[in-house]
Amino acid sequence: MSSVLSVVETKLASLPLPVRLTMPDGQKVGDSNAEIHLLVKDRSTLTHLATGQVGVLGEDYVEGKFDIEGSMRDLMRLAASILPGSPIEAARVGRLTELIRRLVSVWRHSVDRDARQIQFHYDLSDDFYGLWLDPRRVYSCGYFKTPDMNVAQAQEAKLDHICRKLRLSQGERFLDVGAGWGGLLLWAAEHYGVDATGITLSKNQHAYVNRLIEEKGLGGRVRMELLDYRKLDEGQPYDKIASVGMFEHVGRAQLDGYFSKLRRLLRPGGLIMNHGITAGGVDNAELGAGMGEFIEKYIFPGGELTHISHVLEHLANGGLEDLDIENLRPHYARTLWAWSDALEAKLPEARQTLSAENGERSLRAYRIYLAGCAMGFEHGWIALHQVLAQSRGHGRSDELDYPADIAYPWRRDYIYKS
Repeated sequence: MSSVLSVVETKLASLPLPVRLTMPDGQKVGDSNAEIHLLVKDRSTLTHLATGQVGVLGEDYVEGKFDIEGSMRDLMRLAASILPGSPIEAARVGRLTELIRRLVSVWRHSVDRDARQIQFHYDLSDDFYGLWLDPRRVYSCGYFKTPDMNVAQAQEAKLDHICRKLRLSQGERFLDVGAGWGGLLLWAAEHYGVDATGITLSKNQHAYVNRLIEEKGLGGRVRMELLDYRKLDEGQPYDKIASVGMFEHVGRAQLDGYFSKLRRLLRPGGLIMNHGITAGGVDNAELGAGMGEFIEKYIFPGGELTHISHVLEHLANGGLEDLDIENLRPHYARTLWAWSDALEAKLPEARQTLSAENGERSLRAYRIYLAGCAMGFEHGWIALHQVLAQSRGHGRSDELDYPADIAYPWRRDYIYKS
């Protein structure tokens, strides 16, 4: 172990910011004035630090093998600097491994299993999420339309950005797939006058949104259902569909079927907005250096990432035509840092919202998850794409005389005009 400690000391000296360690026996290593202080309780952590296994270090922290004193922003600077290489490259897999992954993906995304996986994450505690999300509890990437926006303003700007892209109008039938705590569903109903249906697999979210619908007196034209997207009735097509932060849970092996289902739910000429996290690398469904395993274990069981190039392939296989693509990666980095900072400012209150049995582990996991994802978006290891699509067009169109199956303007300025 002394040789491992020697490697750690050498690594500490090369870092871009000073770090100090306190060993289980009280021995001090590193800069005594450092802002980042790791209190090591299990010496296996030293091996993971020496080898740059960032995801495993995250597990060590969740399991109480070391404690942290210092800011999460500084900690993520430290994490990025100890990586042995790009986590995208570390996650590249061979064809056989990828084939096995795809076969396993079919099994791990059954209707029942997906429901359990969604409830594992989203039913943790409504009060916990309420501490660090904006007042509308929008749990997806914000849109910082102006540099001075706070996260609550950016979330409202994002909701409106989506509604404008979809060209929502009074009386249209609108479907929100994976509607969360109802931010987009209610915004579209209140600001654009649509008849709105949302679905979720989270029991907590289902109950929460239905309370809001009743409180706002929107029961006549807004509804929230506890339903898997595969079970949606195709008999009455929707005019517009949004899927925000949901398709990451679908699984790569199911994406053709997912986009095909959305197409069948859409009327001719209708529009679909798919907003979701995408992989930074073409060949990896998760990050390397143990990061993907950490998220799978503690945060999003069953989550899989797909590069935008593959997303577009699956979208086309499902019978849809991509119309507008926007990468909001830097917006998500800023959103996640806002969430992380909000959680860090309310750690005592956060502990009170979580169960006595696993509350401390969950809190530690989310501290690492939010800050780690912010770092990942900053470095371009993961991205966030909005893809606007419609059923694949037929024949030619004239700008002044659209056929019924082509309803998208030729220019993007309609999104930004007030």
